[in-house]
Amino acid sequence: MDAATLTYDSLRFGEIEDFPETSEPVWILGQQFSALTEKDEILADVTSRLWLTYRKNFQPIGGTGPTSDTGWGCMLRCGQMILGQALICRHLGRDWRWSPGQRQRPEYISILNAFIDKKDSYYSIHQIAQMGVGEGKSIGQWYGPNTVAQVLKKLAVFDSWSRLAVHVAMDNTVVIEEIKRLCMPWLDFDRGACAISEEPREMNGDLEGACALAEEETALWKPLVLLIPLRLGLSDINEAYIEPLKQCFMMPQSLGVIGGKPNSAHYFIGFVGDELIFLDPHTTQPAVDPNEDGQFPDDSYHCQHPPCRMHICELDPSIAAGFFCQTEDDFDDWCAQIRKVSNCRGLPMFELVDSQPSHLITADVLNLTPDFSDSDRLERFFDSEDEEFEILSL
Repeated sequence: MDAATLTYDSLRFGEIEDFPETSEPVWILGQQFSALTEKDEILADVTSRLWLTYRKNFQPIGGTGPTSDTGWGCMLRCGQMILGQALICRHLGRDWRWSPGQRQRPEYISILNAFIDKKDSYYSIHQIAQMGVGEGKSIGQWYGPNTVAQVLKKLAVFDSWSRLAVHVAMDNTVVIEEIKRLCMPWLDFDRGACAISEEPREMNGDLEGACALAEEETALWKPLVLLIPLRLGLSDINEAYIEPLKQCFMMPQSLGVIGGKPNSAHYFIGFVGDELIFLDPHTTQPAVDPNEDGQFPDDSYHCQHPPCRMHICELDPSIAAGFFCQTEDDFDDWCAQIRKVSNCRGLPMFELVDSQPSHLITADVLNLTPDFSDSDRLERFFDSEDEEFEILSL
């Protein structure tokens, strides 16, 4: 077992540091709290997030593979948590709260069943691990933030209930036109915003959001999950990115950040002062089997103790930030906020552009896994045994 792995009982009843008494605001996924007067509200909000951890004794992955993800599945679980938050926003709303011991809403049960450790669940550890083989990851191998983002994008295509448009923005660039094409695929942007496209548009080397639009649907926007893999420094986070990173947690569209330390991933959901607030997947719990009606004890899927914290400077610079835009207005508002943040102190974490420059040939166009780069330095990042990325500067 990984040295960082804790037991479920130790997490619930061990030495968990209580939330600090501070006058500084607490930000969790776009909502602000006071640690002095709203501690119960903070804990209720944190407890309502899906807490997806290591599990054991589930069906063998691939029929003959591992029956536990202890020691290698932490980033996969973080990917599940960030997407789980997107599904909660999509079907229940950001203000939804989990109540233990009560019969839950059908939408919640459907969301939870999507992550059950079974091969036929949309976003199970089985599906993520097996889809990762196409990204060059063998089953049981540790993932980085970019890999899990790419896998979630592929799996979301099969989730016809949620109908999410998952976009992974590469090269530190978010292209507005690409996202609007993805979220409104029935519009032909080349002929004008109101023209109906006769053929599905291929982007990023595959049909993004390839689920066909049901004939009875009239929605003009497919809910967007935007994942942005980033490198915020070389071996340590560049302090110039700290304030922009905090700003991301303050946006109402925030899904949080996946990252952590080399080979030890966390799901970051907010901050207080210079400390990041996160959910830790390094807890091994028994796999859960739903009843015939899909109901099952769900206490182990919610963190019922004060959340973990770490100083922001301890964050590994390799992360992926997530955002959810239910409507086009949400996305337009997000773009306005990003432009505002870019004008504040600190370095922008990524670039927001209206359209891709015609002279720029990206790795997406070439149907390759993109490298991280900037205008001053070409950096290639490779998975390694000791760190997620090895950096070669030319």
